[in-house]
Amino acid sequence: MRLPPGVPAGSVGVMEMRTLGRTGVKVSPLCLGAMMFGEWGNKDHDDSIRIIHAALDAGINFVDTADVYSAGESEEIVGKALAGGRRDDVVLATKAFSPMGKDPNHRGSSRRWLVRAVEDSLRRLGTDHIDLHQIHRPSTETDVEETLGALTDLQRAGKILYFGSSTFLPSQIVQAQWAAERWHTGRFVTEQPPYSILVRGIETEVLPVCQQYGMGTLVWSPLAAGWLSGKWRKDAEAPDADRPKAFGGAMASRYDLADPVNQRKLEAADALARLAEDNGMSLVEMAIAFTIRHPGVTSAIIGPRTMDQLTGQLPAAELVLSDEVLDAIDAIVPPGTNVRPDDAGYAPPWLADASQRRR
Repeated sequence: MRLPPGVPAGSVGVMEMRTLGRTGVKVSPLCLGAMMFGEWGNKDHDDSIRIIHAALDAGINFVDTADVYSAGESEEIVGKALAGGRRDDVVLATKAFSPMGKDPNHRGSSRRWLVRAVEDSLRRLGTDHIDLHQIHRPSTETDVEETLGALTDLQRAGKILYFGSSTFLPSQIVQAQWAAERWHTGRFVTEQPPYSILVRGIETEVLPVCQQYGMGTLVWSPLAAGWLSGKWRKDAEAPDADRPKAFGGAMASRYDLADPVNQRKLEAADALARLAEDNGMSLVEMAIAFTIRHPGVTSAIIGPRTMDQLTGQLPAAELVLSDEVLDAIDAIVPPGTNVRPDDAGYAPPWLADASQRRR
């Protein structure tokens, strides 16, 4: 990372801190995502810990994980990395909702599960409190009042300090805010949606709604699941990327270049790479800098698997894109556009399940 003038090499990095919504908590514009630490990505715990320490030394003070990442292994690695005195300087975020076993009650956002999930996360993280606990996806089976009530009680018990949502629809964000006011519970103070140059749908409603309610926003996948890594070019063979193989091959269709939609992504990624090169930066730097330029975004979650990936992403925190570059990006991918609709991160069941559209 390029340190400001006067700061000697080897010193702790300096990043301009931002306020997380209206909490008063200061966080770095880059948040270290831990999804790739563990079985899903880097299986070497010691190497993963070195990457976490390097991110903290560079000035990142915000770390995000989830119970489901590598079935809890990611949380365990983060816990090891923060042991020995580093925990107090980190704003630590995790999430619950996804299945954590075969039992049908070991998932979701019910009070029964959230109480258990928080205790499990605390144990794996080796801490007595979670700074930000997030509901990983919305639920159509659990009243949001149930979820807010459980989180409020966990907050009052000191087990979590703040709570937020992740990948909620705009209407669900508003509903949760109304429910908190009506039932006098704590409220979601953050939202964690997907956002990148190729996935700009949240610009239409999610980001304006979060701004209206004073919510902090930490966006995930600023590199569009690898499409903006610089490796996807029209004149090159498709990279042998890890993402298509992940999750049992469930994401393979999103990289199949026989799909016309993916061809449009390739064309956009290639045009963006040329734009970055013409302006003296890497596509990785430009892509991440783009997301943290939006006034509704607090932090962008970077998810390095290797030290090289981390060092390639850190400079984005200092990069300010010119209006000319931003206008050129808009010309390639118009504001509010998801090049591939199913990259939105959440498919509402009333659209994904045909039985909910037909009688």
